[in-house]
Amino acid sequence: MKAVAYRHSLPIADPQSLLDVELPDPLAQGRDLLVKIEAISVNPVDTKVRKRTDPQGADKVLGWDAAGTVLAVGAEVSLFKPGDAVYYAGAIDRPGSNAQLQLVDERIVGRKPGSLDFADAAALPLTSITAWELLFDRLGVPRDNTAGSVLIVGAAGGVGSMAVQLARKLTGLTVIGTASREASREWVLGMGAHHVIDHHGDLAAQVRALAPQGVNYVLSLTHTEQHYAAIVDVLKPQGRLALIDDPATLLDIRLLKGKSLSLHWESMFTRSLFHTDDMSAQHRLLNEVADLVDAGVLRSSVRENLGRIDAANLRRAHALLEDGTSIGKWVLSGF
Repeated sequence: MKAVAYRHSLPIADPQSLLDVELPDPLAQGRDLLVKIEAISVNPVDTKVRKRTDPQGADKVLGWDAAGTVLAVGAEVSLFKPGDAVYYAGAIDRPGSNAQLQLVDERIVGRKPGSLDFADAAALPLTSITAWELLFDRLGVPRDNTAGSVLIVGAAGGVGSMAVQLARKLTGLTVIGTASREASREWVLGMGAHHVIDHHGDLAAQVRALAPQGVNYVLSLTHTEQHYAAIVDVLKPQGRLALIDDPATLLDIRLLKGKSLSLHWESMFTRSLFHTDDMSAQHRLLNEVADLVDAGVLRSSVRENLGRIDAANLRRAHALLEDGTSIGKWVLSGF
């Protein structure tokens, strides 16, 4: 099968940083699906793994977002059959989706939204799972919530785009997103935020101008170390903070004590990495997201289709992500 892999951790400007390769076709066993990849999207985790994990000359395939068609199933599969259109993020400890064929455990796969093509669907899995788990699993926001507010720092990115939609459509929270440019501000408003503030300005003052008593929840999706003091300031007593990034400096959790604030980490790969008892929660989650998309409640966060899946286009996608100003999601489709 064709695939895009890397063999050494190199700067993305190096033509050898991502390579077109040929690899053996995988074989479905157990609870695995063998999926023909129709489209993928890229995420910051792709660039982080490429930079931090050197395969020492072996072919390592990245990619944790895909939509495709089931070609074959393992003997223990019960949720899907050949011919089904699916979408998923996959597992961090297995070969990724930057390949013509991929094996993925059925418990972390959902049915592709019928109203979307493969490219639009491929933009959704990782960010939908992450945003959903942040709001409902980590922070424990009630689905029937009719009061309160949430601050989403970095709301124009992939996870932010889905978090804004989920908070606006599935809860009664007042949604405050942050964005620093006019284009990203308009994007966040388009996703449903009630208000957008500039995270390069005085974050605490801007939040208190909208919510004088502070906010109940904060989703910090980027540069948490820069905003941490302001976040602690604007959280109401007994409020909750969740984050997904890798802060460049240690966070002083002692600052949370006075208000009895709680801190929650989110990694959407936890369930698949540790084969948790509730691993199938991601299957159900993705199916519910598909239902919401097909009902017109949620929409894909695709920003642009960068073309076919090959090393040159993926190097371009990685470079765009590393620039740090991405809005929405970048997708690629077809080999």
